[in-house]
Amino acid sequence: MPHDSEEVQVRPGTEGDLRALTDIYNHYVRETAITFDTAPFTPEERRPWLHSHPEDGPHRLLVARGTGNAGTVLGYATSSPFRPKAAYATSVEVSVYLAPAAAGRGIGTLLYKRLFEALTEEDVHRAYAGIALPNEASARLHARFGFRHTGTFREVGRKFGRYWDVAWYEKDL
Repeated sequence: MPHDSEEVQVRPGTEGDLRALTDIYNHYVRETAITFDTAPFTPEERRPWLHSHPEDGPHRLLVARGTGNAGTVLGYATSSPFRPKAAYATSVEVSVYLAPAAAGRGIGTLLYKRLFEALTEEDVHRAYAGIALPNEASARLHARFGFRHTGTFREVGRKFGRYWDVAWYEKDL
C-alpha cells in the first residue's frame, strides 16, 4: 500500500508512541485548521486521550510505524465516541493524522483499512468523519472508503482569525 520502499507496521498505539503522536497532532494544531484545537499539547496532557483508546473495542488507536532503523511513527487513525450519550454507543467518529513527510504515500489508506477491519468485529453501526474545509485529500480518502457526504456546518469553527466550514460524512459499518 505505501508507495515507497519503506515497510510499514500498523499496530495499536502504546505509551511509547505518546511523544510522537503528540508531535504529529501538534503540527496540525499549530499549522492547519484540520483540527479546531488552538493550543499545542504536552504528552502528559494527551495521555488521557491515549488511554481512552484501548487495544480492542470500538474506540481504537492504530499507529503506523516505519520498520527501518529509525522506526519512525508515520501517523495514526482513531475511532472515538461520536457523542457522549448512551444511545450513540454504536456510532464512532474516525480520523487519520499523518506526519507531514508521510502524506501522499498511502499510509492513511493503510491505517483506515486496518481500522475498519478491526471495527467489523465490534458492535458499531456507523462511522462519522468531520472534515474542515477545504481538504480535498481527506474528502478523497473518505470517499474511497465508502463515506457519503451528509451535510456541511457553515462557519462552525474560528481559528487563525477566520471561520471554517466542516463537512460531515458517514459510513455504514
